[in-house]
Amino acid sequence: MREIFLDARHLEHPEPLEKAIASLKQLDESSYFYMLHRREPIPLLALASEHNLNLLSELKDDGNWHIIISPNRSVNLDQYIYVRV
Repeated sequence: MREIFLDARHLEHPEPLEKAIASLKQLDESSYFYMLHRREPIPLLALASEHNLNLLSELKDDGNWHIIISPNRSVNLDQYIYVRV
């Protein structure tokens, strides 16, 4: 699967959501969006849920939120989550 990655840890509102939405528009069944954020991006998670996208959001030990979104509902997103530096 092809990854579209966004490190939003240092971006200020509303840039993370704007960039995330632009990235989501590029997704197809063989890709996923991976975002790192310092806070839980509740508006993005709500948007993904409204569009019935496959979604994984976890606060990891590194103190960052790891968000993975894919239109492919059959893929196990857990296999793509990892701690990044």
